[in-house]
Amino acid sequence: MIKILVTGSNGQLGTEIHELSTYYPQFDFIYTDVDTLDITNSKELERFVDGHPVQYIVNCAAFTAVDKAESEKHMANLLNYTAVKYLAELSKKKNIRLIHISSDYVYSGESCTPYSEDHPTNPSSVYGQTKLNGDKEVLKSGTGLILRTSWLYSPYGNNFVKTMLKLGHERKEINVVFDQVGTPTYAHDLANVILKIIDSFEEKNSNFVPGVFHFSNEGVCSWYDFAWEIMKMSSLRCKVNPIETKDFPTPVKRPSFSVLNKNKIKSTFGFGIPYWKDSLKDCMKRLGYETK
Repeated sequence: MIKILVTGSNGQLGTEIHELSTYYPQFDFIYTDVDTLDITNSKELERFVDGHPVQYIVNCAAFTAVDKAESEKHMANLLNYTAVKYLAELSKKKNIRLIHISSDYVYSGESCTPYSEDHPTNPSSVYGQTKLNGDKEVLKSGTGLILRTSWLYSPYGNNFVKTMLKLGHERKEINVVFDQVGTPTYAHDLANVILKIIDSFEEKNSNFVPGVFHFSNEGVCSWYDFAWEIMKMSSLRCKVNPIETKDFPTPVKRPSFSVLNKNKIKSTFGFGIPYWKDSLKDCMKRLGYETK
């Protein structure tokens, strides 16, 4: 039986993988988080893998607090770079296939066309730089597949959808930026793709394909559009006002454009990708809303 180690399993993506795992009885999953495995400790990591031999590692662990990373550089670097370096080195040493989750923040966010995997990287934040440094370690190992994604949300944890719903219940109106454009990613869909990728390698007994791939849902929207759709689907009577980024200052400059080109993952694996509004509707139903 194929054994898969999932790190950061208590987060949005790890939780979704856990839920979908019932559809993959041919896989044996080992779920870990900071309380059960310290991936920033190379010796502990190797001891764990020696005691639990696995064929795949899916790394969902990350320091994702973009603003906080500016003041907590050490912790961001430890999780997004050092831990990834250890995972990549261990994967190469033990011949393990590593699937690592990365971010649109490795790009400048100033493009006017969707980012392809070979687009030059140029992060403008500590978070983005630490994620890029981790990516480089995975690529150097030659045993890793990197999935770069954007605007992740789910029924679990902290995310934009749940924040908007909370504010929608508390306020009569909110302000949301309209000049930052990208694509939401439903963690359920990303988890599904990860498991399908592993299944495709095992079912076809094909060679593992290392490198960078992009995944988000289909379509494009602004944060304002996203918020507006959330209020509409939830039937909350909270007015959403469009504002410019300059009117909502944050410690880190947000990408004005973070649309990812997904042709590579679709052509390589033959996946269809759901439209962002359809995925949002599914998430809203799971959160208990009768969507319109």
